[in-house]
Amino acid sequence: MLNLNSILFFSENPKQLADFYQKVLEKEHPDMEDQSGYYGFSAGQAFLSIGPHSEVKGHNPNPQRMMFNFETTDVKGEFERIKGLGAEVIAEPYQPGEMEEEGSIATFADPDGNYFQLMPPWEGEK
Repeated sequence: MLNLNSILFFSENPKQLADFYQKVLEKEHPDMEDQSGYYGFSAGQAFLSIGPHSEVKGHNPNPQRMMFNFETTDVKGEFERIKGLGAEVIAEPYQPGEMEEEGSIATFADPDGNYFQLMPPWEGEK
């Protein structure tokens, strides 16, 4: 079985994106930073990398195409904290379908327009 262990975002302004995720992840500094403009953050069992790319310009024109999730037991509390950082709110906490109150999901956009969500821990089969 494959294990997805990292995600890489390319950006026209990787420093701005790294500064944003540093605040979201409550890190004092990136876990990785190199001379070529790459930044990285450990986030749970995954690694979030951000770097420059000559073909990437401006905001993501299709942010709904791919979203990634940050898992938390306090979606509403984290929603308020991240909203307070100035993140663009796409969807306030809501319960999709049959989810219980603790099953809230919230959606934000980062400075490049990429969407990410807050959601409770996945309880499915591993």
